Amino acid sequence: MLNQNKIAVIIPYYNASKHIISVLEKLPEFIDVVYVVDDCSKEAFPKKTEEQFPKVIYIKHDSNLGVGGATKTGFKYAIKDKIDVVVKVDADDQMDTKYIKSLVLPLIDQQAEYAKGNRFRDFKALKKMPFVRKAGNLGLSFLTKAATGYWNNFDPTNGFFAVKTKTLEQLDFDNIANRYYFETSLIAELYFQEARIKDVPMPAIYGDEKSSMSVWKMPFVFLPKLFKTFIKRIFKSYFVYDFNISSIYILLGMPLFLFGFIYGIYTWWYYSSKAVFAPTGTIMLVTLTIIIGFQLLLQAVHYDIIKAPKSN
Repeated sequence: MLNQNKIAVIIPYYNASKHIISVLEKLPEFIDVVYVVDDCSKEAFPKKTEEQFPKVIYIKHDSNLGVGGATKTGFKYAIKDKIDVVVKVDADDQMDTKYIKSLVLPLIDQQAEYAKGNRFRDFKALKKMPFVRKAGNLGLSFLTKAATGYWNNFDPTNGFFAVKTKTLEQLDFDNIANRYYFETSLIAELYFQEARIKDVPMPAIYGDEKSSMSVWKMPFVFLPKLFKTFIKRIFKSYFVYDFNISSIYILLGMPLFLFGFIYGIYTWWYYSSKAVFAPTGTIMLVTLTIIIGFQLLLQAVHYDIIKAPKSN
């Protein structure tokens, strides 16, 4: 226990027989329970591990559900066992477990409901990060901020996190993805509970494990999901759960901007095809609607940024 709180670690296990022992050995002493969720791994979980590590509870899936599905299984066990805080750690030994305490303490001290690693606060570690991964994470992080509403947090796809089980009890796990979109969809659901997220600076560790997703596939996987998450969040936040000044900005700004943009393209094409200048009034109409619509949408974004849940 840590400060009278029961702490559990969830380890989704898949083809990590070379690393799992090292991960378990590095876990801090204050951890009460370790849920190892075998997600139909092709590499068997090492024998006698449960005897060597008595805190380990081994759980095996009948079918492969992905890292999110395995973690959600761990969540359910933690809720049932009345754990206070759960920490998700990968089985590939690429997460520095000495930072577990730094993740857990903000939750125990009521500073946040969710804490995660941020690999972009350590400049030395950032320089060591592969360029393609760094560029992809930077772009993806910005888009995820807009989609989830957590504008003050960075590195949202970091899978090294801690969360209160009381917060998990309020979530609908069916809305949380089972595979690559797991961390983002989890944060998106936390937004509707107004959960505060704490970023904990830490370096990234890169070993010999390779991601099963190619870099070129990531935009095709994430962009449609991020767009869907963004639309869902805006609709629920400003037109279902609440209606405020930002709702009005969106209702007025979006039609004005789209009208000016679409009508402007049509006007340019129409008068260009006739090789004549567009009337001054038409140009003014297009310009004003684009400018006013854009300014209203900027105000909506500003309000959305201010509204984002913030940790203490």
